[in-house]
Amino acid sequence: MPDGYAALLNEEFKRRWLSGDRILDAVCRHALAPGGKLMRPVLLLDSAVAVGGRVASVLPAAVGTECGHVASLVHDDIIDGDETRRGRPAVHSAYGMDQAIVAGDALIFFLFQCLADCRHTGVPEDRIVAALDVVARAGYDLCRGQSLESELRGDVSCSVDNYLKMIRLKTAALFRASCESGAILGQGPMEWIGALARYGDHLGTAFQIHDDLLAYTSDAETTGKAAASDVRNRRLTLPVILAYQSADAADRVRIEDIMAGAVAVEDAYTTMGEIIERTQAVPASRAMAWRNAEAAHDDLTVLPPSPSRTRLARLATLAVDRDR
Repeated sequence: MPDGYAALLNEEFKRRWLSGDRILDAVCRHALAPGGKLMRPVLLLDSAVAVGGRVASVLPAAVGTECGHVASLVHDDIIDGDETRRGRPAVHSAYGMDQAIVAGDALIFFLFQCLADCRHTGVPEDRIVAALDVVARAGYDLCRGQSLESELRGDVSCSVDNYLKMIRLKTAALFRASCESGAILGQGPMEWIGALARYGDHLGTAFQIHDDLLAYTSDAETTGKAAASDVRNRRLTLPVILAYQSADAADRVRIEDIMAGAVAVEDAYTTMGEIIERTQAVPASRAMAWRNAEAAHDDLTVLPPSPSRTRLARLATLAVDRDR
C-alpha cells in the first residue's frame, strides 16, 4: 500500500472515530484499530485514480468502505464464536455481545454517511447515488452469502460451484463494490467501471480461496485468528471440498464425522489437515486461486497505464501470495 494512502486513511479514522468519549466510540475504535490490510479502501482509492479521479474526492468513501468491512468482521466473530481478531480479543470478547452488535450496526450506517460525505468533496450527486446503489447491493449480497454459508455448514456433498457462489457473495461482493464504486465516484466511463467491477470479483474470489488455505498453511500467531475456527464451525472451505472429492472411503468417513461435529475440535483439525495433505487439496486450491488472480490481471488491461493500475495488479498477486 502507498505510504501516503495509509497515512491519509489513518488520519481520517483518527479524526472520525478516535476522539469520541462514549462507549460506542471506544468499541468502534477497538474494532478499527489496529487496522488490517486496508485492501478495500485502497482498492477504492486506486480504482478512482485509475479512471482519472482524485484521492481527496473519494477519501470519505474509502474510510466508509473499511468501516463496512470491519462491521462484517465484528458480526462474523459473534456468529463463529471466535474470541480473537487481528491478534487481539474480538470486539464481543472485549466489550460484550450487546455492544459488539450495536457497534457493527453503527459502522454499517457510517459507511453510507461516508459515501454521502463525498458531496462535500466535489463528487456529483448522481455519481454518489450510483455508488450507494452498488454498495447497498453488495451489502445484501454479503448477507446472502453468509446465509448460504450457514445453509451449507457441514454438508460434505457441497459442490465447488456452490462454494464459489457462496464466496462471491460473502467476500468478493465487497471487493467488487470497492472497485466499482471507486470508479463511479472517480467519474470514469462505463467501460472502465465494468472492468474494475470484474477485477474486484476475481480478486475477491482469489483472496477468499487463499484465505481458506491459511488454516492449513500458516499459524494462528501469524494470521491473528484461531486456526481451528473453520473446522470448529463445520465450515465448508475449498480444500475440505476437494479433499472429500479425492479421498478414499476411510478418509471420507473421517471428514463426514468431522463435519457432523462428532470429533473433538483439536483432533478434528489435525485429522483434517492430514487428509488435506494426503489428497493434495492445498495445491489444487492454490491453482484455482491463481487462476482468479490472473483473470483479475487481465481485467485491468482495458485501463490506461498508470501507477494506480500497477498497484491494482500488484494487489491481485498479493491476494494469493501472503501468510495472513
